[in-house]
Amino acid sequence: MAPKEQPGRGAGNKRRGRPPIEAITEPQRRTLAAIRTHISRRGFPPTGQELGELLGIASASAHELVHQLVRKGYLRREPGKARSLEVLKQPEPEVAELVPIPIVGAVAAGQPILAVENIVGELLVERHLAGRWPCFALAVKGDSMIRAGIHEGDHIVVRQQPIAESGDIVVALLGDEATVKRLHIAGDRIELRPENPRFRPIAVGPDDDLRIAGKVVAVRRATARARR
Repeated sequence: MAPKEQPGRGAGNKRRGRPPIEAITEPQRRTLAAIRTHISRRGFPPTGQELGELLGIASASAHELVHQLVRKGYLRREPGKARSLEVLKQPEPEVAELVPIPIVGAVAAGQPILAVENIVGELLVERHLAGRWPCFALAVKGDSMIRAGIHEGDHIVVRQQPIAESGDIVVALLGDEATVKRLHIAGDRIELRPENPRFRPIAVGPDDDLRIAGKVVAVRRATARARR
C-alpha cells in the first residue's frame, strides 16, 4: 500500500495565504523619488543613512523601504555595497481624486455668488484644490487676462474668500458685474488690472461697491473647438 501523502508535502500543493500587495505605497513612492533626485544631483545613489536623512526617518526605516522596493522590482542593489542602488522602473502616475465644484453663471448684484439660481453646472477638480475651502468655477469671457494664461472659454477655479492680497488674481464684483482681474493695492489706491495691454486698469474709488468673491487658484483650459 502506498504511503499517504502528508498535508503540505505534495508537489501539487500550493502555499496558502494572502498574496503580497505589489502596489507601491506613498512612503515607498517618496523613497523612490528621493533616490532618483539624489542620483540626478550627485551622480550616485544615497547610502541608507543619507536616505534616512533625506526622508526625515531612521536609517533602519529607510533600509526597510528600500528592501520593499527591491522586492517589488523598482530597485536593484548589490549586497555589501553602500552605493549600489539602481532604479529599474518608475511607478504609475497617481490618479488624482476629483470632486465637483459648481460652475457659476451670471451674478446679480447683492446676491450670494453660490446662490442656486447662479449655478449652471459642475466642474471636476482635484481634491487638494477644493477639499479644504469652498470653491466655484467661472467660464471666462473675453481676453483681458491672456498674459496670465487665462483665455476666453477657459474655466477658472476660484477659492471663495472675501479678502485678497495685492498681486492676486481675483473675481471681483463691481456693481452689477463680475470681473476677473489682478488686484493692485498701493496705499489707499486700488486698481483691478488686466493682463492685456489693450485694456485699461479699473480704478476703484471709495464710493465704488467693490467686493472680492474669491481668488483664482487654477485654470482649466478650454479645447480649441470650444474656443471657436
